Amino acid sequence: MSNKKPENNEEWKDKLSSDEFQILRMCGTERPFSGKYNSFYEPGVYHCGACGAELFDSKTKFDSGSGWPSFYDVLKTSNVKLLEDHTHGMTRIEVRCAKCDSHLGHVFNDGPPPTGLRYCINSIALKHHKA
Repeated sequence: MSNKKPENNEEWKDKLSSDEFQILRMCGTERPFSGKYNSFYEPGVYHCGACGAELFDSKTKFDSGSGWPSFYDVLKTSNVKLLEDHTHGMTRIEVRCAKCDSHLGHVFNDGPPPTGLRYCINSIALKHHKA
């Protein structure tokens, strides 16, 4: 079960901006439609904004209308970890980077084929690298 902030946050305070720290290490959420990758569709790979681990291929990105970048699949399941999240009076599945334990967003079962999943990810948790 989640609800627990990632550990070892002190080491990240000098490496991340205050906004990045709030999202990635304190499990915050950016405002919908405010992130730079919400309407961004350049080819490439999205990496963890903290440690650089490869997370999502731009080929799996879609417009969910939710206000956050959405993907229907991850590059490798071993690069993310999924945790139950019971914050805000809801039960959701939190998505974290498996390498550095940073909070990325949440995954829902209302996405398009072929997976039926919607990885709803904070823009600030991602860094896009061109193909």
